[in-house]
Amino acid sequence: MRWLYTGLVWALQPLLRLKLQRRGRVEPGYLVAVAERFGRYTQAAEASNAAGCVWVHAVSLGETRAAEVLLQALRLAHPGLRIVLTHGTATGRAQGQSLLQPGDVQVWQPWDTPAVVRRFLSHFKPQVGIVLETEVWPNWVAACQDAQVPLVLVNARMSDKSMRHAQRLSWLSGPAYAGLTAVWAQTEADAQRLRTLGARVKGVLGNLKFDAQPNPQQLGQALVWAQRLTRPVVLLASSREGEEALWLDALQALKDDPLDQREHVNAVHWLVVPRHPQRFDEVAQMLQARGWQVSRRSQWRDGPDAAGEADVNTVWLGDTLGEMALYYGLADAALLGGSFAPLGGQNLIEATACGCPVLMGPHTFNFAQAAELAQQAGAALRVEDMAQAIVTALQMVRFGPDENAHVAACVAFSQAHRGAAQRTAAALAPYLKA
Repeated sequence: MRWLYTGLVWALQPLLRLKLQRRGRVEPGYLVAVAERFGRYTQAAEASNAAGCVWVHAVSLGETRAAEVLLQALRLAHPGLRIVLTHGTATGRAQGQSLLQPGDVQVWQPWDTPAVVRRFLSHFKPQVGIVLETEVWPNWVAACQDAQVPLVLVNARMSDKSMRHAQRLSWLSGPAYAGLTAVWAQTEADAQRLRTLGARVKGVLGNLKFDAQPNPQQLGQALVWAQRLTRPVVLLASSREGEEALWLDALQALKDDPLDQREHVNAVHWLVVPRHPQRFDEVAQMLQARGWQVSRRSQWRDGPDAAGEADVNTVWLGDTLGEMALYYGLADAALLGGSFAPLGGQNLIEATACGCPVLMGPHTFNFAQAAELAQQAGAALRVEDMAQAIVTALQMVRFGPDENAHVAACVAFSQAHRGAAQRTAAALAPYLKA
């Protein structure tokens, strides 16, 4: 049955090229080295000529941040390690460039057909493949089995929704999960779901993202800017399509409230950071159409105080990549994107590591245990909808006495769950040649 899937994936190659061209108009990174996705490489396979070549796949930005802390632990334990780093998104690839050392190679992930994956494995000759979190591709697994290359899944997570989807395609997903050499899950719930799909779960090691340290330069800059501000900052973080409209509707409803909520709405600075960079301009236009002035981070020279700090009708738009620590450092509270529409939520760990309390909506199934643990620790609060999130945030940062307690809870929560990087590096040791 895998050949039926392979035929479909092969036939979709022209559509993939068209999709990359469309996305590349907004994110030029997608137009870089397109041939790599189909197993055509121009650079020398430097890493494949060195002892200890390891293939690490981090599909997008979040996985790449997790890969950073894992690579730090692996390089500490295996100083001669050389990496072939692959990604599926432009943001992941851009972030991944900072992880490369001399002798490492960075390319796009191979398209999931037998011929392309074989060319990838033949060119780079990895001794092991390490996939982060969720990316299990049937032909990757089969080709690695044929080439006798162990393929392992680390920091693995599996939501109920994803498990049900995989079960509906059990003829395809079953052999793929069963064909993985080993799996290490983030939580016991993830482990149980992965076992249900046939995966060989070797242990539960925690979440690598707890080991990621926020950028100290960005946090320092945020502290300097925050000291100049006259009002607290509330952030809509990593917002997804549809959520900005919910947010603006809720703000307008409060402004129109006969109980005079306008003063409360104007008592804070509003900052929004869309999850996907291709939506920056779209969100700016939406804000302006709703009557707001927009101050874009990319145009700041001396921080937000020189860009609409005094104007209560100005929204700050975070339109840069790789600066979430700066945004969380500026914010006194954050509304968690992806959790107010049925999208599963975004990762809240970076926010809490920056000492920024989180207000999360009802949809956090992609990060269910982290959300539950953060709520239990007092680092995050659960709300019913966007309107309640805004009111709660206003109370927390402007009128509530517990803000400092929530900040302290964030720090304690982050520190309590560290150590997954060292545990994962130790688990991978048998697969790494000396």
